[in-house]
Parts: sequence; C-alpha cells; structure tokens
Amino acid sequence: MKITDIKYFIVNAELRNWIFIKVETNQLGLYGWGEATLEWKTRGVTGTIDDLRPLLIGKDPRDITLLSEIMNKHSFWKLGAIGKTAISGIDIALWDILGKSLGVPIWRLLGGKVRDKVKMYTHLGLGDSDSVYSSLEAGCVVEKANKVIEKGYKALKVVFIPFINYTASVKQLNHVYQMMGHLRETVGNEIDIMVDFHGRPGSASSAIQFIKVLEPFNPLFVEEVIQPGDAALMKSIKDKINCPLASGERLISFSEFEQHLSIRALDIVQPDLCHCGGFTEAMRIGALAAICGAGVAPHNPLGPIAGVAALHYDIATPNFIIQEQMNAVPWFYDVIEGQPEIIDGYWTLPDKPGLGIEVNESIAKKYPFKQEPVNIIQAAAIEDGTIVHW
Repeated sequence: MKITDIKYFIVNAELRNWIFIKVETNQLGLYGWGEATLEWKTRGVTGTIDDLRPLLIGKDPRDITLLSEIMNKHSFWKLGAIGKTAISGIDIALWDILGKSLGVPIWRLLGGKVRDKVKMYTHLGLGDSDSVYSSLEAGCVVEKANKVIEKGYKALKVVFIPFINYTASVKQLNHVYQMMGHLRETVGNEIDIMVDFHGRPGSASSAIQFIKVLEPFNPLFVEEVIQPGDAALMKSIKDKINCPLASGERLISFSEFEQHLSIRALDIVQPDLCHCGGFTEAMRIGALAAICGAGVAPHNPLGPIAGVAALHYDIATPNFIIQEQMNAVPWFYDVIEGQPEIIDGYWTLPDKPGLGIEVNESIAKKYPFKQEPVNIIQAAAIEDGTIVHW
C-alpha cells in the first residue's frame, strides 16, 4: 500500500477556516481524513502541507510512527504551531486509513475503550464566536448558559475575564466575582463550569487574584490563566491556588507538555489533536500525564473531523475528564456523514472503521476560504490603548 497524494479542502466556518486533509492511497477507495485547522494561519498550514507532501508520497500509510518521524525530522527546521498543525492533520488521516484497512474504529487501535460514553461541554451560544468572546455581562451570560443546559449539556465553559495587562483592579475583580456568582446561582451545583482565561493576565499575580475570586464557586477548572510556555511560572500559580489548573491548547509537542508535567505544574492537560502531533503524539502526552497524576481534557473548538478524532482519543484514554466541542455554524454536522450521536451531553461510541465519518465534499465546497475576522482581536486593548492578549 502506498500514499499517492495528500489533498486539502478549506471550509470557511466564520471565525475559522477548517482545513480538511485527504490522504489518498493506491488501494481503490481507501483514503483517510484529517483536520489541520489553525486560526489566522490557514495559508501557512496549507503551504506546509504542500511542503510535506513530497516526503510522504510512495510511503506505506500504515507505518504511522515512521511517517511522523519523517515529517518532524526531515523538515530540518524546528517546527512551530503551523508546522505541527499540518503534521497533526496528516497523522489523523493516516490513522483513519489504518482503521479502515483493518476494519476497526481508531479507538480499538489505541487500546480499546475504557468508557461507554464521553462527557462533553460546550460554550455559550454553542460556540458562536460573538457569544463566546463578547459575553461580558451577567445577564447575557446567564441567558446563554440556560440555553446550553436546555440542549442537555451538563457542563459549560465561559470566557469572561476582562482584557487586562499586568494588574487587576478592584472593579475588575468584583465584576468577575459577580459574573461567576450569578452563573453558579442560575445553573446550580449539578452543572460543571469551566473558566477560560484565554491567557489574558499579563502576570502570575493578576491571574491568581482572579482565580481567588472564582474559587468559592468551585469551577471544574480554570484554563490558560497566563500565556502558555512558562512551566515554572505556571507552577508558581498552581502552588498558590485551591482550584484545578488546566492548560495546553497552545502547547504543540510532547516535550512542551513534559516540561510542565515533570514539575507538576498542571492538574489537567489540554492537548489539541490538530496541533500537538495527532493521535501519535497525543497518546504519549496522555500517558505521561497519567504517570504525573494529571487528567486530560482535550482542546477542540475546531471542525467536525477534529471533534470525531478527539472522541476516539477520549474513548481510549484512562485519565480523560471531559471533551470540548463547539458547533460554530448551523450547518456544522451537514459537512460530514456518520457523526456519532450526542445524548444528554454525552457522545456515544462510534463503531465504523477508522474515524467512521465521510466528508460531504459538495457541501464543503459551498463554503470556500474567507479571510478570518479580526474584530475580536482588535477589541483586545485597555483604556490607554495598550494592546493586550485577547
């Protein structure tokens, strides 16, 4: 069996351009689907796929570890988020081919199931970008949270930490306290709430101040409370709080996760299969997290292929906690066929070979590439005009 081509399809979903990857083989009708979506980096990722293609043509797609080594090592230059995302999408497609060739779902290849269903959470507006990033008033948050619960979800995430720099004002701290208080009072104690800081605090001290006002309301975890990458600084935060600490959506390799886990800087890691190296590297990250006493809550605000890939990973990962999912557009599930059923906030287990899905290419082509919006990013400034993290 040989790889004959690697193609990609760009599908615009408003905030993001999904990048679907199709790895084709010389076996009639045998190909694999993957996803390599990276916000505001679409053309960079597709260009990298073009660069990686010659390294893989003619290789056996079932030699996944070998091909992962080729993509990571024969690129010569150290790969960043763009390169790792391209590799991740191809890796997912290779596992899809392997599963199809053997007639089993990917989760079987990862060691089999360790659970019968997968707990999910979503965001306000079910992932609509304005709802996720622009809901900064208590009334709006409560209204949209109720709509999420009405859909059957038992958990939701909010992004209501204000745009700040290195310090937090009393007014800002009180605002977050009131927001979380209204939200907890509305949804009760049966609903899990996660708070995504989105890396907005510019210092550990300001992050800790916000975490402290959230602690009385027992969030399931607080996420990316500072910009990613500084394991020692993250550890200093973890040692001062009484709340589960999560991060990892912008960590893109096993080695970056190892730096955090080796010093026990996180309670929960959040690898994104579309950025961290696909199934091949995500399995290593999950295993290391288990050794270090950390749970896994994979990141995924991306397209439907990414979601199904995460589902297979969750089924086979013992220290899995909860899965993120965002239905960013009304036609989210129209673009693929075979989407597993969601019942009362849980994903059921897929039983078809590989990922178990098929892309409807005719529908995908209805949504060609568009430049991603920048209004959300441009809002990230404080009163004096200083640009801050969004």
